[in-house]
Amino acid sequence: MINRKWTAFALATIVLVVTSGCVYRASIAQGNFLEEQDLEQLEIGMTRNQVRFLLGTPMVGDPFHRDRWDYVYYIKVGRDATVGKRWLTVMFSDDVVSEIRKDQDLDPRL
Repeated sequence: MINRKWTAFALATIVLVVTSGCVYRASIAQGNFLEEQDLEQLEIGMTRNQVRFLLGTPMVGDPFHRDRWDYVYYIKVGRDATVGKRWLTVMFSDDVVSEIRKDQDLDPRL
């Protein structure tokens, strides 16, 4: 009788220890999700309001460069080592888009 209780306890302990290492890792998505169809509609000459309507408010607001909007998107899926990064910079001149920089390389330390 004691032997059965000991075996059941040992088995339960082993199962608990083994399954505790199988923790679910949630995906991490940060920033503005930029759809390709929205990026294709972005054009030089658009106003700030048109860009805000199309892409949303930029996550990064630089008080020193008011004519620059940065849209950054970062995703890490679960335990997968691959990381998705996208960076779009929209430059304004006289409140209209003057330059668009798409898919710039992000610092790998980010």
